[in-house]
Amino acid sequence: MKKVVPETNIYFVTNEENYFNVLNQIKEIYADFSESQVLKEPKSLNTMPAITLAVKYLQEKIKVDESSPIIMVPSDHYIGNEEAYIKAAKMALSEIGDNLGTIGIKPTSAHTGLGYIKKGEKTGDYYKAEGFKEKPDEKTAQEFFESGKYLWNSGMYLFNTKTFSEEIQKYAPEIYSLFEKGFDVFLKDFSSLPAISIDYAISEKSDKVVMFEGDFGWSDIGSFDVLAEILEKKKDNNPKHVSINSKNIFVHSANDKLVVTSGLEDVIVVENNDSILVQKKGESNDGVKKVVEYLKEKNYPELSDNLTGYRPWGKYEVLADEKNHKVKKLILYPGGSLSLQLHNRRAEHWVVVKGIANVTNDEKNLVLHENESTFIPCKTKHSVLNPGEINLEIIEVQTGDYLEEDDIVRFNDAYGRK
Repeated sequence: MKKVVPETNIYFVTNEENYFNVLNQIKEIYADFSESQVLKEPKSLNTMPAITLAVKYLQEKIKVDESSPIIMVPSDHYIGNEEAYIKAAKMALSEIGDNLGTIGIKPTSAHTGLGYIKKGEKTGDYYKAEGFKEKPDEKTAQEFFESGKYLWNSGMYLFNTKTFSEEIQKYAPEIYSLFEKGFDVFLKDFSSLPAISIDYAISEKSDKVVMFEGDFGWSDIGSFDVLAEILEKKKDNNPKHVSINSKNIFVHSANDKLVVTSGLEDVIVVENNDSILVQKKGESNDGVKKVVEYLKEKNYPELSDNLTGYRPWGKYEVLADEKNHKVKKLILYPGGSLSLQLHNRRAEHWVVVKGIANVTNDEKNLVLHENESTFIPCKTKHSVLNPGEINLEIIEVQTGDYLEEDDIVRFNDAYGRK
């Protein structure tokens, strides 16, 4: 998007729980990206409330011109032809005017897992949107594909604040009644909004919807089958996958572990820290959903226990977790610091494996380099700062009779946490 609009005009919307994950991923790409450009939803409520929050912020806090074009793009889509996408997005932004626009994708197959939009009358470079269609069955999808009258619904929308305000006033009065209040009130009462998509809330009802046609190798990566197709096209070889008498196998390991398949065909294997999914190719659209539903029903802890935690200073990964000890790898980004804190029921041993650490350990102020360590007894105040220009990596060994995250007493925190 930096090639479509200036970096200072790019805003992200995410939920509070995922905020530091998103912010840290952005900063790994653009270290100086402003935190004020990452907006937090108090609660995840689908696309309509999220987009409304962003528009309200731009309108009231940034004071954008009401006729300035805005493009909303989902963050998890794959763009195969970047230059074609940039051209399409710039063209759509320049021509959207006071319409509510979307970028429709030229179908490459009779896909049953995507929504469709019917092309109406063409004016210049866009079509009037004649109707939104839900995910069709195979026969209907084939009819849509062969007719040439339908585009895939990408979920990318364009509008200005004037049009957006008018359309939610008309078609989403419950949302508009909060939207017309001040931003702080809007944020405070955000959780009361309905959980609804922009499609259902306004675009399927509005008579102002126009559609720009895009053909740039798009995918919403809605399943592991789709991810496999994309990576196979890129011909990315996975040296950690050893195949013995196997064919048409897709393997992904979050930790780059060695995975060996023997005598298998048409299989997907996904390893993610403490869980492994093995699935027949072609069944991942509904398969993963059914797996998640089953794990929820049976209360499997692997569904909710995260081995990777995201914090304002960086992130941690749990390497081992036993009854009386836990081992973590802490990664502190440049300038990142843990709060001055203590733990009532655990001691910690820190070993620096990369970078430089400024450590406070009770009354001692230490500078630790690679291969140097310090022991922090139970009930001892401690903190660490990364003063360097590269990530600081620390192996933390916890010992004690209680090792959960809530055993923490903070005295001072650069991020305002309590």
